[in-house]
Amino acid sequence: MARTRRDDEAPSARLSDGTIARVIPSAYAGGWELDVDGTPQSHVDLDDPTHLHFEYIARMGAVIDQLRMPGQPLTAVHLGAGALTLPRYVEATRPGSRQQVVEIEPALIELVRAHLPLPRGASIRTRIGDARETLGRFPAGLVGHVDLLVSDVYSGAQTPAHLTTVEFYRAAAALLAPDGVLLVNVADGAGLAFARRQVATVRAVLEHVIVLAEVQTLKGRRFGNLVIVGSAAALPTAWLPRLMAAGPHPAKVAQGAELDDFVRGARLVTDADATASPKPSASVFDR
Repeated sequence: MARTRRDDEAPSARLSDGTIARVIPSAYAGGWELDVDGTPQSHVDLDDPTHLHFEYIARMGAVIDQLRMPGQPLTAVHLGAGALTLPRYVEATRPGSRQQVVEIEPALIELVRAHLPLPRGASIRTRIGDARETLGRFPAGLVGHVDLLVSDVYSGAQTPAHLTTVEFYRAAAALLAPDGVLLVNVADGAGLAFARRQVATVRAVLEHVIVLAEVQTLKGRRFGNLVIVGSAAALPTAWLPRLMAAGPHPAKVAQGAELDDFVRGARLVTDADATASPKPSASVFDR
């Protein structure tokens, strides 16, 4: 869909930190984008919820496709709402899934629901609150029964520090079913110091971990997103060819000895020393 109005006329909401969230037509992929203070947060195609435009979201979708049997409903928890892109994807590809979304900004949820409405009948419940605090308030029947937990929380262009620690990941992992999967979006730049610590920290909580990223990002040559996939159960190696084939390209899956090398020397992140993720330069979002 082409742009039909100026950005300053787009539906918008002021968030608690004073930044402005807007829903604007996407000039590059059709559909709509949720933009927060100049940072594109999400893309949604209301006509085709399986259209995942952002590369890291497409990689998350490729992992989700391998969970359970094709089309089987999932129990999912999403930390960070954005424009509800992945909840829409799960609903479209696995009808009947039970999903919970945690978002700290009620104004953002109201903006998205008003201008990017969810499919009728979708079982997607939104909880307003801090992602970490809410982990301890889910119903007891959900604890230990979550098939998919997605952590993709941003304040502006950065992940808050308290959502990057071993204490946080332990609380998140407690929700997972024995073979449940955690997906974490990590953004980092040259050297990948933040990402290496994040991978090491997740590995301290969940035994089986792989990392998906664009090749140059994983080599630390450009700022980008890495997807950490973690589980207490083995991640079937049969996933890997399908994940690679799903794209976007050029993609890389790091596991085993390669991941050992990736995290060597990286300290675990704790509540005592956590920092927010690196803030990207404005040029990262130029197109």
